[in-house]
Amino acid sequence: MVRLLHYSDVENVYDDPERAGRLAACIADLDGPDALVVGAGDDTAPGVLALVARGRQALDFFAAVDTAVETFGNHDFDFGPDATREIVADSPQTWVSANVYDDPDDEEPFAASEGVVPWTVETVGGVDVGFLGVTDPATDSLNPMAADLTFTDPYEAAARAATALRSAGVDHVVAVSHLGGGDDDLARRADVDLVLGGHVHTERVDRVDGVLCTRPGVNGGTVLEVEVTDDGASVRRHDPGEWPVNDRLADALGRRMESAGLDEVVGHAAEPIRRTEATIHGGESRIGNLVADAYRHAADADVGLQNSGGIRLGEELAGDVTLADLVSTIPFEEPIVTAEVTGAELRDAFRQMSAAVVDFGEPDWWHGHVSGARVVWDDAERELREARVDGESVDPDATYLVATPEYILHSDHEFPAIGQRHRAGEHGIQHEALAEYIRDAGLDPTVDGRITRVSTATEEDGTAATAGGESAETAATEPTEE
Repeated sequence: MVRLLHYSDVENVYDDPERAGRLAACIADLDGPDALVVGAGDDTAPGVLALVARGRQALDFFAAVDTAVETFGNHDFDFGPDATREIVADSPQTWVSANVYDDPDDEEPFAASEGVVPWTVETVGGVDVGFLGVTDPATDSLNPMAADLTFTDPYEAAARAATALRSAGVDHVVAVSHLGGGDDDLARRADVDLVLGGHVHTERVDRVDGVLCTRPGVNGGTVLEVEVTDDGASVRRHDPGEWPVNDRLADALGRRMESAGLDEVVGHAAEPIRRTEATIHGGESRIGNLVADAYRHAADADVGLQNSGGIRLGEELAGDVTLADLVSTIPFEEPIVTAEVTGAELRDAFRQMSAAVVDFGEPDWWHGHVSGARVVWDDAERELREARVDGESVDPDATYLVATPEYILHSDHEFPAIGQRHRAGEHGIQHEALAEYIRDAGLDPTVDGRITRVSTATEEDGTAATAGGESAETAATEPTEE
């Protein structure tokens, strides 16, 4: 028997040293001579401390939990390939990556000279476990800092690595995956016994064609203990909040945070502003409106457009809000840009806020937040009912100026209607523009009907149409919460 302690997408856990300390204590306590600690990517970034330390704060964590195997997530390239190489070189674990290369003609994987291998074998208690690693092939689109790298077909790469591991005579083959929704195909197309996944921020314990697929969620909220025997695999879920703090790690991260100089208070939120999956990915929300308003204000644009995935899940903004809180909300060192688009292209972008149009993340996610516009979307019919800018219907032949993260111009994964060809200007780093807006306008965003998701079926039944994510989440909680 072998136990695999699975974490992934810990991202901004480092911004709360106590929470990071509990996560490390949980993993270290569960560890033992029959166990291996495995990370499935996005464990160096993003986050406030990640931005300050260029991802190297993760080295403190890796050492504290004695990670054995890790693969790359898209955010592990946030500070460029050279910074990633340095982290790999200084990490205690083996990094496995079967489909990431510096150049398409390379035979060895990215950072091979720093120790990255396509697969590895770890022996625990006389049991040989083979690990292979794969990363979302869209990473060069998801992350501009990874644009010069090559990401090959992960399924073909995994199949080759699995075959090599079987030939090596291992007892179990484990895929460490940062494919998200691609894990199902991975389980079907590669000869693996287990998929330890990440990328998508919801927890998962499921079987695909008999292959156990796990995902621990985001921000270190869960550690999955996977017990592997000759007869199969089973899973136990652990809440790190139940563990005492690893003071050594917490102190190390605390010292890094103190040196960051991000404790300036920029505003006061009398009413807490939530950053949950339901608010960010459910439709209109206060946090989404705040960010989109800041972008439109910074660029003096017709429309502000923020992708939902660019707003990170985390603690609510409440009371005195610091610059560190804002960096935690949008922790990317990239500018706001303006894009000149036609009305027809803008309507396409509005359509692409629905997961029914752009397949990314969970099937019911809403992918955008707007300022200066009103959007009515029919979930049942999967169509845009209404699109207005400044109170007027969008004119397909008119030109509109849209303020948005630079990532949107680079990526063809979200809002493909807007690209580099539309670039019209640059207007400062995202979190800095957000701070400036809050200083000028205060910190009291509201949900005011910018995005409405309706259902033809509910209208025909005479019941109310569905509003945005903040309203939906509020309805599902105690009425006194907000």
